[in-house]
Amino acid sequence: QVQLAESGGGSVQAGGSLRLSCGASTYAYRSHCMGWFRQAPGKEREGVAAIDTAAGSTFYVDSVKGRFTITKDNAKNTVYLQMHSLKPEDTAMYYCAAHPFLAMPCRSWSSYNTWGQGTQVTVSS
Repeated sequence: QVQLAESGGGSVQAGGSLRLSCGASTYAYRSHCMGWFRQAPGKEREGVAAIDTAAGSTFYVDSVKGRFTITKDNAKNTVYLQMHSLKPEDTAMYYCAAHPFLAMPCRSWSSYNTWGQGTQVTVSS
């Protein structure tokens, strides 16, 4: 059974840091790509970072470049999202996701078809 479980969310002040973790079942971790998405109240879910689980190449949307880093630990089947210089606009529910389609790049956000339950990140000003 494919499973993803996020942890590490919380409340921080602007400028602070958090590290999110996504523990994956072996099947999920073998997906082509793992990504982090977020959804703020009243807004659509957006992809923010992705990693190719084999090659290790990464992709970030402009709003988080230079502040967020996505990494993976193959021994633990875990993907991380290190977030620095957090801003109030980063406040959202953050979701881990996986997509299996080798023909689609990791930045193909619509290709992600397996999701975790989410972890809340709140950044106060």
